Amino acid sequence: MSMPYYVAPEQVMKDRAEYAQKGIARGRSLVAIVHAEGIVIVADNPSHSLHKIGEIYDRIAFAGVGKYNEFDQLRVSGIRHADTKGYAYSREDVEARSLANLYAQYLGQVFTNEMKPLEVEILVAELGTELRPNQLYHIAYEGTITDESRFAVLGGETEGIAAVLDEQWQADWNLSAALKAAVGALAGDDRTLRGSQLEVAVLADGFGRRAFRRLDDDEIDGLLDT
Repeated sequence: MSMPYYVAPEQVMKDRAEYAQKGIARGRSLVAIVHAEGIVIVADNPSHSLHKIGEIYDRIAFAGVGKYNEFDQLRVSGIRHADTKGYAYSREDVEARSLANLYAQYLGQVFTNEMKPLEVEILVAELGTELRPNQLYHIAYEGTITDESRFAVLGGETEGIAAVLDEQWQADWNLSAALKAAVGALAGDDRTLRGSQLEVAVLADGFGRRAFRRLDDDEIDGLLDT
């Protein structure tokens, strides 16, 4: 009788992490920035049908990088959870923090217990109110959750993009300035990105109860040219 092949638990976790990281790194990057008028989320995404950014609830947005079908399933699950909680309690009880914690628990369970981890990184963003500030929660493939106060970078060359944004950061910049900084960081030194190559959405007051709005190509180009 042959003995089963043994692999140390540390090696199993390392292999799963490398697998997920490689899958995520193959995708294009995404940036979310807090600015004076709200939150802007910018993705390097030329597709006009496969969205990386979506609405979860009145003041909450979702964004994902990596394997599209995996993070889109997470987006749909988040919408269902938010709708159920808002209906059972009140709309004000739906917040990004509890949703981000649920995502983190689920990703952590899959990473620990399943053979194949999810090849995704996701962002949950909430537009602040008088009672609570803007919130950005970055959840990694293994369930690690990070609370960001200024900006979040997902996928691709995160370190280089984060370094550029950290250097350029201004607490009082408007939507146009924040968008230009995000697009410049995503493009790097060797590319120029325009509206047709980008997916951009904003969370801001002034759109009624729902704060989420997606910008079209002309709006994006207009803000970049301002």
